[in-house]
Amino acid sequence: MASINKQMSIGQVLNMDRSTASIFISHGMHCLGCPHATAESLEEASAVHGVNADELVEKLNAHLDTKA
Repeated sequence: MASINKQMSIGQVLNMDRSTASIFISHGMHCLGCPHATAESLEEASAVHGVNADELVEKLNAHLDTKA
């Protein structure tokens, strides 16, 4: 499975695996269907929501690893 990075959008990550939605929601990123979810990178979205982008990406990749 491909690895998630900070340049990807929330939409791209959700397209890879919909179960990642719970990780975004747990970080206060509830707007998964809004236009920003496809326009902003994870790094940009993290900055807006006060989330550490590196930690978010690490959790997302760890989640995907459990499904491999």
